[in-house]
Formats: sequence, C-alpha cells, structure tokens
Amino acid sequence: MAEEMSPVIEDTHDERVLRIYEVGYHIIPTVKEEDLEKIVATIRDIVEKAGGSFIAEGAPALTRLAYPMTAKEGDKKIEHDRGYFGWIKFEAPVAVAQTLDEALKHNPNFLRFMVFRTVREDTRAKMKAPVLREVKRTDTIKAAPRRAEESAAPVSEEDLEKALQDITAE
Repeated sequence: MAEEMSPVIEDTHDERVLRIYEVGYHIIPTVKEEDLEKIVATIRDIVEKAGGSFIAEGAPALTRLAYPMTAKEGDKKIEHDRGYFGWIKFEAPVAVAQTLDEALKHNPNFLRFMVFRTVREDTRAKMKAPVLREVKRTDTIKAAPRRAEESAAPVSEEDLEKALQDITAE
C-alpha cells in the first residue's frame, strides 16, 4: 500500500517564499510636497533590496483624518488632523514585512502605517452610482377644479393697480 503524502506546509521563515503584501501609510502633514517622493522611496528601497517587486501603488495625497493623531516631532508631541495617505502593494519574501514594519516604526515622518498580507488581484472598492428606484403610480392625478375668480374675464390695468395699492397699504 502506497503511503499518502501530507500537504506541504510552507515554512514562514524560508527566505525563498514570496508573498503579496500591502503597506498603507499616513505621512505627517508638515512634510513638504516635494519631499514626499523621498520618504516613499525609503519603503521602495527596503522592498527592492530584499528582492521584492512592485504590483501597484497609490501616490500619497493630503486627506483629512477621521480623528486627530499625535506624532512626536523632536521633543514635543504635535496633534495632526490631516496626513498624506498612500499605499504600495508588492511581492516579496516573508522577512520583508517584518523589516519594513521595524523601519517605519523608527521613521518620524510616518504618522501611522500598516503592513499586511493580501492578494494580487485589485481589491479596492469600486464606487458605484446609486441606483434610482423607479416608482410606478397607479393613480392618475386629477386637476384641481378651477376657482370662480380664475375663470372670470381678464383683469384691467386699473383694477390691478388698485389691488396692488390695497396690498401695499396694509
């Protein structure tokens, strides 16, 4: 009788195993826009040095935060209500996620970040236009009966002037 083979369990410490990761980050808003690319390049350098490859990227854009966050700048803590949000999706060895996490923890330009495992496919939510619900009416709208004054003959200019004077005099 042939021996059944058990499924191969991948070793998470094996440097050859490539996985798909995504890093989402907020950069502090005090950074100048021309310096954003240099800061994002630190993420790319870590991934490239480890032999990773990039899949997709969302360039950082200034956004309002859902709640204020504090960041240490020098000796003092500063509260921010905005931040440059961006993301990078990449394929790299398992150890890169831990290396990237440690590097970003010690970089004061990052307000907050998250490195997580994901899938290669595009997982962003698609914005759909709201579907308008069609309402069918079974009742027919009947015209209101005309009042007696409306069915009368046209009003003369003199009567109109007199009516206006009476209204404005009150």
